[in-house]
Amino acid sequence: MSSLIDLLLGVVTSIGGFVEVGSISTSAQAGAEFGFQLLWAVAIAAAMLALLTEMSGRLAVMSKRTIAAAVRERFGIHFHVVPLCAELVLDVLLLTAELGGAAIAVKLLTGIGFQWWVLPIALIVWMILWVSRFSVVEYGIGLLGLVTLSFVLAAWRLGPDAGDVARSFIPSLPSHDSVRYAFLAISIVGATVSPYLLNFYSSGTIEEDVTQDELWVNSATAYGGNLFGSLVSMGILVTSAMVIEPLQIKVDSYEQAALMFVPAFGSWAVGLFALSLAIGCIGAALEISLNIGYVLSQVFGWSWSANKPRAENARFTCAFTFVLMTAAAIGVMGFDPLRLTMISVALTVVVMPLMVLPFLVLMNDAQFVKNQTNSVAGNAVLAVLAVAGALMALVVVPLEIWGG
Repeated sequence: MSSLIDLLLGVVTSIGGFVEVGSISTSAQAGAEFGFQLLWAVAIAAAMLALLTEMSGRLAVMSKRTIAAAVRERFGIHFHVVPLCAELVLDVLLLTAELGGAAIAVKLLTGIGFQWWVLPIALIVWMILWVSRFSVVEYGIGLLGLVTLSFVLAAWRLGPDAGDVARSFIPSLPSHDSVRYAFLAISIVGATVSPYLLNFYSSGTIEEDVTQDELWVNSATAYGGNLFGSLVSMGILVTSAMVIEPLQIKVDSYEQAALMFVPAFGSWAVGLFALSLAIGCIGAALEISLNIGYVLSQVFGWSWSANKPRAENARFTCAFTFVLMTAAAIGVMGFDPLRLTMISVALTVVVMPLMVLPFLVLMNDAQFVKNQTNSVAGNAVLAVLAVAGALMALVVVPLEIWGG
């Protein structure tokens, strides 16, 4: 019964935890500029994340090691220093964007500049991390995030043509601005398959002491939760396509993105959009901050756990505190959160091969996964992802310059 409850909670909270600045910005821009055409990119990105999430959970269950710890042990610190530094830089940028996104949500409600809200929001995030166990961060914030289903409700209320939506899951060439189209397609992948999500998930698997008998829960949560959660991103894209594309507006700010709710919710539009944005961004900020504490502790052998008193994990606590302060300091300088987000997701694609290649080794090493090594099909898919990741890494920066 407890396994079934964990499964239901995992799937349900994936809906609320899927939406944050990356998915909102990329999906809103894709819908506003290309209609339904990039729904296929959202589906592929969600499938990629589901596959990698399942593997990260299986690795944690069988080896009792997180991804960071397993890579450090298997390849050594000299190899791991490059992906470690890359992930830390990405996490700081993403954390800054998440704090900025939550601050803009408050600005939408108050009219006061978002820079004034960055520090108070960072303090709230830190206080939640200081007093909360892992389950509060994973399930509590995730359940609050169910408000983001309003994007799906908005799309349903607008009544898109089912045939047009279905055809958009088959990749097609755009009628205009192919460079921008390619950039947004790759950015959707970068916004979805973030490195912090995988190590956070594997750390959570160990925090909750998932056993080998519960591997089915891991698989169902990874695939069901991520694919179900991707419906929210699709809802954003469809709603943006139906409302903003006819206005011929490029979404350059979250204030413009909020327009998508007006036809569906009327006077409630701005408040509901702001609430969805704030909860999604705060949830992601909690996960990113906690993950940085996890990664540094696991690589350098420090004590770590969100379920232990913070005084017993001083270096773990200092790690997420320092990075949260750093991100807040960058945020108050006034960098545009949406532009920072688009840069972050592009850089995520650049480091994607460093994420995928170690999986090919670890998921076939019996020392780590014992009798749960990858199947031939699993390895083939992972190899395809590695090649695709390398190709996207080569082209994303030029696309960012010419079409970003």
